[in-house]
Amino acid sequence: MEILATFGPLILMVVIFYFLLIRPQQKKQKQVRQMQQELKKGDKIITIGGMHASVHALDEDQIVLLVGDGTKITYDRSSVREVVEQS
Repeated sequence: MEILATFGPLILMVVIFYFLLIRPQQKKQKQVRQMQQELKKGDKIITIGGMHASVHALDEDQIVLLVGDGTKITYDRSSVREVVEQS
């Protein structure tokens, strides 16, 4: 009984950390990975660096982005922050 009283608050803190910090972060990471895998040609995106572009071509790990002036730039898929408009 003393062991439960000693370790009870510690166990409770671990459970609270899991539900308030770890679990929501894992859900967010899963959503971001899914969004990056579902990219398709013509989607308008924003990169982690803040560049606005549209997807020109896709590869397994890389994407080719078309910038406003017609320049094509190659990025990793993981550098996409969000999809602004889907094609």
